Amino acid sequence: MYRNPTPHLTSVHAYFPSVAVMPGGDLLATIVLGEAFEAVNLRTHITRSRDDGETWTPAVPLIPVDTDSRTISNASRLSVLPGGETVILTALFDRSDHPGCGLANPDTYGFVKTDFVTFRSSDSGYSWNGPYPVDHPLGETPLELCAPVTPVGGGRCLIPTSTWNTWDGGGRYGFRMIALISRDNGVTWPNYVDVMADSKGDCVFWESKIATLPDGRLLATAWVHDRVQRHDLLNHYALGDHNGHSWTESMSTGLIGQTLTPCILEDGRIVSVYRRTDKPGLWANVSRIDGDRWLNDCALPLWGYDDAVVTAVKGNAMVNFTRLRFGAPSVITLPGGDVYVAFWCYEDCVSVIRWFRFTVK
Repeated sequence: MYRNPTPHLTSVHAYFPSVAVMPGGDLLATIVLGEAFEAVNLRTHITRSRDDGETWTPAVPLIPVDTDSRTISNASRLSVLPGGETVILTALFDRSDHPGCGLANPDTYGFVKTDFVTFRSSDSGYSWNGPYPVDHPLGETPLELCAPVTPVGGGRCLIPTSTWNTWDGGGRYGFRMIALISRDNGVTWPNYVDVMADSKGDCVFWESKIATLPDGRLLATAWVHDRVQRHDLLNHYALGDHNGHSWTESMSTGLIGQTLTPCILEDGRIVSVYRRTDKPGLWANVSRIDGDRWLNDCALPLWGYDDAVVTAVKGNAMVNFTRLRFGAPSVITLPGGDVYVAFWCYEDCVSVIRWFRFTVK
């Protein structure tokens, strides 16, 4: 999808793809380009495919001119609402108070000041209006950008996200997975709901996602990390009612890894793509929900499964973030039913965006 065409002249790495099918059949994607994984010049760019993701147009910046006087990097996630409007959810990471630092504080599990905004398009992403601020009831609590605006029907939209501490370690909400709630197709966000939380406050729920099952229930997933013991736990899931107001207790998927992204097939099966930590590489897992139980059927390695170095993790999770070499998959179904996966990875010392397309039998 993207590779720096002149790595011998400029340092441009690509991260965090987000792909959606436009009403006319094109694929549109946002990617983030910059000098390094947490560089202050990371900016959202847009690229388009007219051949089901085989080839992509040159990436262009979402915001053509950066007029903000603050030191801000950004990243985005992309989705299409039921009426055909395209929405980009963008996180603005204000780095002004912490020059020379990354996004997270390894001593406090704190995060830089973060704001959400949206951009909206009524012509399949050829032109954009915005930014529109996402004013939510959690105030200045930093929120993780881990999923796009997620429509759940009847004009309701959710933003699956996780709460962080502020940079100095303060924070009234702790570490939990929540969903911001809109009842007007993502124009206003006056409410939120808890989705997953640890009563002791030891565990954090990262890279959370929400998808709709064929029976109308919602499926939430998250990568779970014990910040006290400093190790990952099995990925968790929870089931919600059709509008996301009520959720079950979180339960284990039996999978262990990071940035797990579920995609619901037409027959109700779930294709989850994630960075395994018990084995090397990026994997696709096929599972299903039987009642309230998550049952795993089969798994397929996609990339990096012959290189243990790319999956090695140890010690402080905040430090490990700076050492990542692949992840954050975007997973969609194409109109013909094939699964399309885009993700970032380092190859020849340059981070690129790669894709896979496959059929689940």
